[in-house]
Amino acid sequence: MIKKHIPNFITTLNLFSGCVAVYLAFKGNYQGAFVAILLSAVFDFFDGFVARLLKAYSPMGKELDSLADVVSFGVAPGAMVFSLLSTAGMNEWLPFFGFLIPVFSGLRLAKFNIDDRQTSSFIGLPVPANAIFWAGLIFSFSLFMLGNLWLLLLLIAIFCFLLVSEIPMFSLKFKNIKWKDNQIQYIFLIGSAILLAFFLHDSFALIIGWYILLSISGAFIKK
Repeated sequence: MIKKHIPNFITTLNLFSGCVAVYLAFKGNYQGAFVAILLSAVFDFFDGFVARLLKAYSPMGKELDSLADVVSFGVAPGAMVFSLLSTAGMNEWLPFFGFLIPVFSGLRLAKFNIDDRQTSSFIGLPVPANAIFWAGLIFSFSLFMLGNLWLLLLLIAIFCFLLVSEIPMFSLKFKNIKWKDNQIQYIFLIGSAILLAFFLHDSFALIIGWYILLSISGAFIKK
């Protein structure tokens, strides 16, 4: 039946958009790469949504989704960081630190695929969130990052750790519309709306930072 192939088709759009993001990143077109990564995130959301709607799950779809995510949310943001570090002109080996992002993104995805604890929430930072952080950071704050390379390298280390960490991260899946059952999700959305209103297109890295802070705070409070 045709409907069982629809989610996989949407996943291939995610992969295609991710490939475009990689190309644009290496060309130094950070705005274009940023938009392409966001578009990949939209496709990544809808392939799962459509699969659930049509009940069109398949082992091939699961594998294809992970392969697409490695490119769109691993290689693409890594290429953006590599490209930015290349313009610093300090050390010819320094830009290759950017490729730690796809390496740890691949580890994160492999870990996720064999971990049955992550059905309604996440353990470690999801790769789409990591990619949106880097895309937003390089697009909006590239000049600041070039002036503070130590901070950029520190962020690479921190986010690579977060990808494979055991830190619980909440999902945006709503159980229902009640505040009590979805309190952290509503708080995140309200905070994100405020950041978006004040910072517009410069808010994406900040929103992911807000997501991480809220996840860690929530995990700490539960303990």
